[in-house]
Amino acid sequence: MSDDNWVEPPGGDKSERNQPSRERGPDANWERDLLNRLAFASLTEQRRARRWGILFKILIFVYLFGLLFLARTDQWDATSVTQHQHTALVDLSGVIAAGSPANADTLARGLRRAFEARKSAGVILRINSPGGSPVQAAYINNEIARLREQYPDKPIYAVVSDICASGGYYVAAATDKIFVNESSIIGSIGVRMDSFGFVDAIDKLGIERRLLTAGENKAFLDPFLPAREADVEHVEALLDEVHQQFIDTVRKGRGDRLVNDPAIFSGLIWTGARGVELGLADGFGSAGQVARDVIGAEEIIDYTPRPDFFERFARQIGASLGQSLGTTLGLDGARLE
Repeated sequence: MSDDNWVEPPGGDKSERNQPSRERGPDANWERDLLNRLAFASLTEQRRARRWGILFKILIFVYLFGLLFLARTDQWDATSVTQHQHTALVDLSGVIAAGSPANADTLARGLRRAFEARKSAGVILRINSPGGSPVQAAYINNEIARLREQYPDKPIYAVVSDICASGGYYVAAATDKIFVNESSIIGSIGVRMDSFGFVDAIDKLGIERRLLTAGENKAFLDPFLPAREADVEHVEALLDEVHQQFIDTVRKGRGDRLVNDPAIFSGLIWTGARGVELGLADGFGSAGQVARDVIGAEEIIDYTPRPDFFERFARQIGASLGQSLGTTLGLDGARLE
C-alpha cells in the first residue's frame, strides 16, 4: 500500500491527541484556582459576617437587659438589702407637684414602705423643697398622719437640708419633730397665685380681642381683658381660705411649740436658727445625726421610689409639656410658695 493511500486509524496518535490538552491545561487550572479562591473568600466573608452578627446580637441583648435591670431596680424591696435594725429614709426634693418627682403618690408609696419595714426603727423625711401645690402637700400631710396613727411606736422626723418653705413646711408639720441646720431656710407660711395682663400690649399692637362665653364669669381673670374688681376679690377670698387651712394644719402639727407671733403666718422666711426660736423647728441635725442620736439606728436605708427610664421619658414628653403650657397660659393655680 502506498503512503498516499494511508489513512490514520480512528484512534489516532495518542501523543498528538493529548497535545492540545496539555497546551490548554495551564489555562484551565488557572480558571479553576480562581473560582476556588473566590468561593473560599465568599465562604470566609459569610463566616466573618455571621460571627459579627452573633456578637452584635449578644451586645444588644446585654444592653436591653441592662436597661430593664436599671429600670426596675426601684421596685426592689429595700428590706431585702439588710436584716439589721435601721433608719428608713424618704427624700422629698424639688417642687411639690403632680407632674414632678415630688408628687403625693410617689412620696406616699415610699412612706408606706418605710413604715411597713419590720426592721426600721424610725423614719426620716429629708426635705429640700421650696413648696408647690397645696393639694399635693395636703395629700402627703394626711398620709403621714394616717401612718403615725397606724404605727404609733415608729417615729417620723423631718430633716431639712437647704430649704423647707411653704408646701414643704406643710408636709413637715405632720411629723413628730423637725430638725434643721442653722443656715436652712424655713417658713413661708402663705399662699400665692401668679398671673399677668396683656391689655396694654395688644392695644399698642392693634390686636382685637374676640371672646365668646356662656356663663357670666367664664372669662374670669382673662389675661387679655382688664381685671375686674369682683374677680380680684373672689381670688383674694380663695387665697385667704387656703391660707387659713395652711395655718390650721401648722397649728395642729406644732401645737404649743409655736410662739405667739403673728409674723409666723405672714409668709416670711427665717433661718433654721431663728426657726427653732419661733417653734417652727425642734433642733439641729442632719439625717445621719438624727438616725444615730435620736432614733438610735445609725444604718440608713433609702426607701424613696425612683422613677424608671420609661417614667422619666413619659414625664418629660407629656407632663412637662402640659405643665409648661399651663404656666404659659397662667393656669397653674394657687401655690404654697
